[in-house]
Amino acid sequence: MAYRHLSLPLSLALAGGAAACAPAAEDGAAQAPFAPAYHGVETRLLDGDLVNVVVRMEGARGQEDVTRYAKCAAAQYTLIRGYGFARHVRTNVAEEGGVWQADAVYTISPALPRGVQTIDAEVAVANCADEGIPTV
Repeated sequence: MAYRHLSLPLSLALAGGAAACAPAAEDGAAQAPFAPAYHGVETRLLDGDLVNVVVRMEGARGQEDVTRYAKCAAAQYTLIRGYGFARHVRTNVAEEGGVWQADAVYTISPALPRGVQTIDAEVAVANCADEGIPTV
């Protein structure tokens, strides 16, 4: 599997949000419904506050779907460990034969960590449940 490093600076995230508002394809072609198959979560505590999360799924529309799955798993793991917050460190994404994999690293902490890619674990887990994304 070839990995691509994923890092979303704010400008890229904002540009992606603007792209989501673009009009639908003019040829009238209907998109297939989003029907992902989530293939589980592997977590490994690397150090006291550093966790590695690996997720696999089929039916992803792209990197964003599999990275969101990893974020949901990391948020749940944060709560399981008795912490309230996580911070994204890095994510590598690969796709082979229709199976997407995200290999991500997060720090977990009881207090809001420094950085721009912080996660309130309770809020994230609730959002994941609303979106139908499993967390374990």
